[in-house]
Amino acid sequence: MKLLIVDLLAERKAFGQEGVREIISHFDNPDVYLWSPHTSERVKYDFGKVVDKPIDADFVVITGSRRNVSQWEPWMDDVAKLIKEVEVPLVGICFGHQIIAASLGGEVIRADHQSQLVSSVKYNDGSQINALFTHQDHVIDAGEMEVIASSEHCAIVACEHPTRNIRTVQYHPEATTEVISKAIEFGDMTVEESKVFDMSKKLISLKDALL
Repeated sequence: MKLLIVDLLAERKAFGQEGVREIISHFDNPDVYLWSPHTSERVKYDFGKVVDKPIDADFVVITGSRRNVSQWEPWMDDVAKLIKEVEVPLVGICFGHQIIAASLGGEVIRADHQSQLVSSVKYNDGSQINALFTHQDHVIDAGEMEVIASSEHCAIVACEHPTRNIRTVQYHPEATTEVISKAIEFGDMTVEESKVFDMSKKLISLKDALL
C-alpha cells in the first residue's frame, strides 16, 4: 500500500522521524511517502520517499506540528485542499485533528496556556483511556466531524466523519515511551520537560486510537 504522511514535524529528529516510524509500524510494510509543505529544511530520515506534493495514496496521515491552525499560514491551504478532496482513509493527530476540523467547517482557537500532560479521555461508548497531550490550540467546533471523545481540559478530543473514512485525535498516540526517550536523546526535550508526562500509565496505542 502507498502511505502518505503529511509530515509536519519533519524538522525534528525524534518527534518527526521517530514519531513517524511509530506511525508506520502499525501498517503492513507500506510504501511511505513524506510530504512536508511547511518547510524545506527537514531531517533526512532513514526511510520513506520525500515528495513535494501529495501523491495518489491508499491511506493518509496528518501529523502534529509546531505551527498553529489558529495562526493560519499559506501552506495550510494545500493541506486543507487535500482534506476536502481525499477519498481514501484519512487520520489526523493533534495539528492534524485541528486542521481537519477547520477545513471541514469547524473552528479552532488558541488557549491562554499550553496543555502538556497525560490525561484520562472518555469516549461516547463509555470506554475510558489515558493519552498524552501537548497542545495549545483547541477545536471548539468540529464542523462536519462528529465528536466521539472528550477530556477534562479539552471538550473535543476525538472525532470521526459520519460518511467519510476520517478519524482524528487531539492527543499523541504515537508518543510512546521509546519516542519520548529518543526525544531526550536527540535534544528535542530535556529530562525535566519530560517529567510532565506520566509514562507509568498505560496509554492508548495508535492502532487502537485511529486504526
